[in-house]
Amino acid sequence: MISTWFIKELRAHVQGEKRKGKKIAIVPTMGYLHRGHLSLVEEAKRAGAFVVMSIFVNPLQFGPKEDFGRYPRDLERDSSLAEEAGVDLLFHPALEEMYPEPMLTLVEVKELDAVLCGKSRPGHFTGVATVVAKLFNIVQPDLAFFGQKDYQQVQVIRRMVSDLNMPVEVRSVPIARAEDGLALSSRNVYLSPQQRAEAVVLYQSLEEGAAAIRKGERSARALENLIRAKIKAESSGDIDYVEVRDAADLKEVTEIEGPVVIALAVKFGQTRLIDNKVVEVGTDV
Repeated sequence: MISTWFIKELRAHVQGEKRKGKKIAIVPTMGYLHRGHLSLVEEAKRAGAFVVMSIFVNPLQFGPKEDFGRYPRDLERDSSLAEEAGVDLLFHPALEEMYPEPMLTLVEVKELDAVLCGKSRPGHFTGVATVVAKLFNIVQPDLAFFGQKDYQQVQVIRRMVSDLNMPVEVRSVPIARAEDGLALSSRNVYLSPQQRAEAVVLYQSLEEGAAAIRKGERSARALENLIRAKIKAESSGDIDYVEVRDAADLKEVTEIEGPVVIALAVKFGQTRLIDNKVVEVGTDV
């Protein structure tokens, strides 16, 4: 596995692979890898691509009171996991390499960035879109792989790619979960044993929501209330939001008629967890 801190060196390696006729795939991460990240690598390898993984904790997507400083980091561990998973090139730039000067150019995806997580994390998705645009420009990939757990992020990036005519195919990979259903996240390490035990209610409530739709529930507000009640009754979690949104454009839904995403964010202590489930009338995925 090739490992580099430098943009110029990365570009030279990638261009060499392109001259060999290889497709290039990027798996952007902030590190502290888990099975969810590695499933993205598996899908990229399955596509027959030369896989570039980035590890960069991006300050632009953290608010002033968020956990940028304490976000878990372990490059040695991550490098070992990435190599075992089959990553071909690991890009782990320093902050000064990605942002040598204060950023005057930012990428904003309006409307999609103002709902769900965007309400409580203003500026977050501008930071995400900006760093992903930079990574796409640096790597110039054919394919990009993201996890469905960050559903809103995927929709933001897809719209950015479409609006800006970026020649990148964005692929979403299903959520990786623990045996009890909790969505895997680098932030799970912050949870106390009690919080970890309680957090499984997020997955359970989404499953109950999907079951209610299959049984005929069509009111988005009634479904949200059902899920909120379960989380409040079975955990100490502080609910940020529970919302049913159109699965394609994240617009507000009143009556469930087509594919929707049930999305939620809940804080356990200082740890904010997100999860979601895409559901269509008569089925779910």
